[in-house]
Amino acid sequence: ALNGFVLVVTSEGLIFYSSHTIQDYLGFHQTDVMHQSVFELIHTEDQQEFRRNLHWALNPPHAPEGEPSPEEGKSLSSSAVAYKPDQLPPENSSFLERSFVCRFRCLLDNSSGFLALNLQGRLKFLHGQNKRSEDGSTLPPQLALFAISTPLQPPSILQIRTKNMIFRSKHKLDFTPLACDAKGKIVLGYTEAELRMRGTGYQFVHAADMLYCAENHVRMMKTGESGLTVFRLLTKENRWKWVQANARLVYKNGKPEYIIVTQRPLVDEEGGEHLRKRSMHLPFTFATGEALLYQSAYPLPGYPDPFQSKGKTGKSKKTSHSHGGRSQKNGVASSSLLGAVMRQDKAAY
Repeated sequence: ALNGFVLVVTSEGLIFYSSHTIQDYLGFHQTDVMHQSVFELIHTEDQQEFRRNLHWALNPPHAPEGEPSPEEGKSLSSSAVAYKPDQLPPENSSFLERSFVCRFRCLLDNSSGFLALNLQGRLKFLHGQNKRSEDGSTLPPQLALFAISTPLQPPSILQIRTKNMIFRSKHKLDFTPLACDAKGKIVLGYTEAELRMRGTGYQFVHAADMLYCAENHVRMMKTGESGLTVFRLLTKENRWKWVQANARLVYKNGKPEYIIVTQRPLVDEEGGEHLRKRSMHLPFTFATGEALLYQSAYPLPGYPDPFQSKGKTGKSKKTSHSHGGRSQKNGVASSSLLGAVMRQDKAAY
């Protein structure tokens, strides 16, 4: 119900708790940020201000430049001092109330990558931590910042409407869907089994967006994150739904294991605006993919027209990016982009 999310940060700067709604505002999942250093999320110019507000007297001990973030499980970091309760003002003191502004990293904001948040709350004792000091004695509960974080700029009606429909999906490394959450099933209309049965995830992507998505897919395999990607997904009603997505690799034992995609539905006007911007960067037919994928006016030599060839057999060269996928009739690998288009329903276009 809040126009924001709850954040609890320990005196040493570890995020002790975040409500799951952090995903609606910053794009990070609750489990991505918990027990991580809050300073990794905060703009470098605002880190000192945040550190100041974590201290009961707004006067933290000086942290050395470039100090590494405190690691979980270690005793209190050098920038945090353990206090006994009798050294601190009473918990209900107005002296411990906090209200300040910080810029946080944001995966959903495609302008600067940061979102200015107003943090309002107070320092309270965080009980039950059973931390020990270096000499082995049990530390008393320490103060932590309990705050509600709300964006400085009130959201537009459009954002409020689409915010509640952010959904996540899980994919194999080649983008084959594995799972989708409940909101995704509402937006797209498919059951999880229907998503998995189709094979490659590119079958759900509009032909004009395929090359653009594939480019960001390759970037994600190299860097771990795709960056913001705006494209059209095919719903069960055979309609196209614009989404803004950010995909990232999840690693296990140092190797990429699967892809998690966070997607926010857009209204058609927003999607059209992104498409116009995209075509301004590459002002020729190949920018939108039609020339390569389904423009029947200029068929590629050796390839049949993707839609007319359904049900007919003809010899053609194999696609260069077959990735060892099972080759379909016409010698086109079903896991290739062209193969994905050929398996789509022409009526959707």
